Amino acid sequence: MRGARAPRGQGHPSSKMGALHRPGVLLLTYVLAALEFACLFMQFSTVPYLARRLGLDSIAFGYLQTIFGVLQLLGGPVFGRFADQRGARAAFTLSFLAASALFLLLAAACSPGLPGVALLFISRLPSALMHTLPAAQMVITDLSPPEERPAALGRLGFCFGVGIIFGSLLGGTLSTTCGIQCPPLVGLTANLLGAVLSFIFIPANTKGASADTQVAPPGGPKASVFDLKAITRLLLLPGVLPIFLIKVISGFPSGLFQIMFSIIAMDFFQLEAAQTGYLMSYFGVLQMVIQGLVIGRLSNHFSEGALLQASVLAFAVTGLAMALMSNVFHFCLVVPGLVFSLCTLNVVTDSMLTKAVSASDTGTMLGLCASVQPLTRTMGPTLGSLLYHSFGVAVFGHVQAAVNLLVLLALWRKPVPEKRDKLR
Repeated sequence: MRGARAPRGQGHPSSKMGALHRPGVLLLTYVLAALEFACLFMQFSTVPYLARRLGLDSIAFGYLQTIFGVLQLLGGPVFGRFADQRGARAAFTLSFLAASALFLLLAAACSPGLPGVALLFISRLPSALMHTLPAAQMVITDLSPPEERPAALGRLGFCFGVGIIFGSLLGGTLSTTCGIQCPPLVGLTANLLGAVLSFIFIPANTKGASADTQVAPPGGPKASVFDLKAITRLLLLPGVLPIFLIKVISGFPSGLFQIMFSIIAMDFFQLEAAQTGYLMSYFGVLQMVIQGLVIGRLSNHFSEGALLQASVLAFAVTGLAMALMSNVFHFCLVVPGLVFSLCTLNVVTDSMLTKAVSASDTGTMLGLCASVQPLTRTMGPTLGSLLYHSFGVAVFGHVQAAVNLLVLLALWRKPVPEKRDKLR
């Protein structure tokens, strides 16, 4: 290391930054992330209705969702390693092209003369390479000083909120007014635009010179993108595995609740589709405010270790409140605490994990982090259904409180050591 705090521009020669300088690259990264989130939620609001029109029952639709989760789970770490080796431009472009292929197949599935069910299932295949969020996180991590990283990563929550609100609204409006084939065509156009912007304006490499030498040492064999040993090696680095396990274990109970939320909204809260949409918009606004504004301010006054403990404690408290809620008004009072704990956990653990690995491995590490949510989506439906039908809604609150109290006890007995800078 050359010093505890290197200058911002150190290790990022202007020749590698392309037509845009650092602020422009960061701004474009946020714009591309918001674009991808909007397309993703536009897809989420369209696919269930397309599946129903094609005659799929709830079991077949569950298989469709599981395939999507498994492919994202398997593709995340590999995509992250690809981003480390090939650079930010290639990663963004590949992700947007994969999303374009998905929307093209969705549009084809809407055509009466084509085998719609087969095309709908085939459209899940490109999702293995759809990882714009890890690519954006890698660029922000590479271009942000360590002390500013939590706030910079937190601003992606604003992009996520924009995606939830506009993507869901646009998907429903276009389906109603222009037909169910319109949202996939709009998504195809938007992702092709994202691919063009990425190829032209995103720099080929956002990492420093020291990271370049680690990726391709002179005279050494070129590492494979599919080298699983190199991917899992990161989890064995000092301080990485405990933080990663906290990220998985602490957030898993709330992930189960999120997976079952559509069923809970209909059965327990007795909400109509429009009312559920308003509630989702409420989630989006809260996430925009908390992740875009609150977490950045808190990171200026508190250490990442303190914020990590605060997120776990908030999970435990909101879990107890969820166990006691009996109507949608109670749930609306609980949601701010739930969103705060979830956003803080994700931002802080992502920041701590990227500081614990070398600059050449940030993409791979973020790819591993991005696999946590698909892991929950893969395992969650069966376990969530079993818990809900056996014990009711309150069980999700009890499990969340119990798990996070145990995690909090472990954190108090053995605090997680913090890294001030990346290993070079």
